[in-house]
Amino acid sequence: MTIELDSRDRSILRILQMDGRITNSDLAEKVHLSPSACLRRVRQLEESGLIRGYAMLLDDKIAGFPGTAFVFVTLDQQGRASLEGFEQAVQNLPEILECHLLAGAHDYLMRVIYRDSADFERIHTDIITQLPGVTRVQSTLTLRTIKKSSALPV
Repeated sequence: MTIELDSRDRSILRILQMDGRITNSDLAEKVHLSPSACLRRVRQLEESGLIRGYAMLLDDKIAGFPGTAFVFVTLDQQGRASLEGFEQAVQNLPEILECHLLAGAHDYLMRVIYRDSADFERIHTDIITQLPGVTRVQSTLTLRTIKKSSALPV
């Protein structure tokens, strides 16, 4: 489902993606609307589901997680029950920031954060390899992040 957006809606979304804490009056001024018209548009975007919520972004390194790994996971079976069991188990693991079901050589791709090499070994050995149905894990460690964004190009 896609939503029809005009140029003002797109401007509102771009600004909110960069600063979710902006006041409605400042937002209205930037998009050349009255505060009430701006608030009405933001509420419509929220009610449509396009705006899912607002979040604070932390700096990984300052928070004590300088390491990022992308981990490919292969399961022993690809049946619905096997996939659901794996996906349910991943939900409550804070070290796994993202998990994507793939089409291709691997079943899942996860983005994992860690404190140091011993922490990554713990996550690999005690968490990822113990998830339901896991038969193969292949990890790629990042050296440096060049670009990281949560903003969609609206």
